[in-house]
Amino acid sequence: EIKAVMDYMGATILTFFLLPVMMGIAIGIRLTSRGPVIYRQPRMGLNGKIFQIYKFRTMYEGAQESLQTLLAENPDLEAEYRKNRKLRNDPRVTPVGRFLRVTSLDELPQLFNIINGDMSLGGPRPAFEDEIHEHYRELGSEYCLVKPGLTGLWQVSGRSDNNFDMRVRLDLWYIRNWSLWLDLVILVRTVGVVLFGKGAV
Repeated sequence: EIKAVMDYMGATILTFFLLPVMMGIAIGIRLTSRGPVIYRQPRMGLNGKIFQIYKFRTMYEGAQESLQTLLAENPDLEAEYRKNRKLRNDPRVTPVGRFLRVTSLDELPQLFNIINGDMSLGGPRPAFEDEIHEHYRELGSEYCLVKPGLTGLWQVSGRSDNNFDMRVRLDLWYIRNWSLWLDLVILVRTVGVVLFGKGAV
């Protein structure tokens, strides 16, 4: 499949050139906060396969365990999290992590997910299994027809400025209208989004 070949070659080339940047980020994370450099989370991929997605850690150690307490003590944050599955001003994010999120550099380790064959350069936003059941509902099987992407329509269409329902619509539109040209346009637009940090959390 031509898309798979392009994904592998593209991710391998990008990893080669960006390896010094990733090493610098790893050192920055290690020197400024306790915990592992790489954060792993389960996501749903092609044909419903669950895989571990890689990201640079952007939160303080123990952040996931403190989430429920944070939401229970802050009703406004709970409402925001229920709507978007993210918090715009998340107090659990480290200073280095905030920079990585604004620039999307925290997602660079996903290049290894692409090399491993679990993700593509372009595709729908990687989703948790419960997100598929809750938000995609009966269309979840359609989501599983392709691999999740390092970037996609959601990332170049406002990112966190959009709610989750818009993310679902963008993902499904991408799946139904995919072409190599569409991937190329998304990749080019991603460069601009990363440079200006629009819609990042």
